[in-house]
Amino acid sequence: MTDPANRPKALVGNPAPGFEAQGYFKGELKSFKLSDYKGKWVYLLFYPLDFTFVCPTEVLSFSKVAPEFGDKKCQVLGISVDSQFTHKAWVETKKAEGGLGGVLNYPLLADLNKEISNDYGLLTGPGVALRGLFLIDPRGTVMHATINNLPVGRSAREALRTLKAFQFVAANEGQVCPADWDEGQDTMGASPEGMRDYLTKH
Repeated sequence: MTDPANRPKALVGNPAPGFEAQGYFKGELKSFKLSDYKGKWVYLLFYPLDFTFVCPTEVLSFSKVAPEFGDKKCQVLGISVDSQFTHKAWVETKKAEGGLGGVLNYPLLADLNKEISNDYGLLTGPGVALRGLFLIDPRGTVMHATINNLPVGRSAREALRTLKAFQFVAANEGQVCPADWDEGQDTMGASPEGMRDYLTKH
């Protein structure tokens, strides 16, 4: 059994590791800091590499939903171990040639030294990041994390549902969201009585 003192600290419920990284967004190469988004919700979308297979489907799926994240005051930041120049080339390359087709609705950040991926517990043997997704609240606390191994992509729609649930409970003290909850559905009082009432109705 692993000594508890040597176990990695869980990120969920704790402050998100800060970082500054070069990135590319809408024709511009610039620096991005996580601290710049304090006061907003943030999704960190880690993926292995540009110009690969599952990665463009995820990156484009989150780009399609990015306006809805924006409506919820949530910024998406894509991160891989590629350089900002490779990100630029990938975005600007035609889809028929393995690129993203010229438009992406959120920045892609470069983690060339792999420090960000390491801080979030995602580095693999080949030196790329697993498919990690981290939701950070406006105070800078990690509220949700999901990590996939390399062969399977994630769902932007599920990420949006999760964001809405955490925003609801943040705005409604004493309420919690049951399994599969989505906007407009019944929530549950965070008490034995609330649980019994919910289960009786459903």
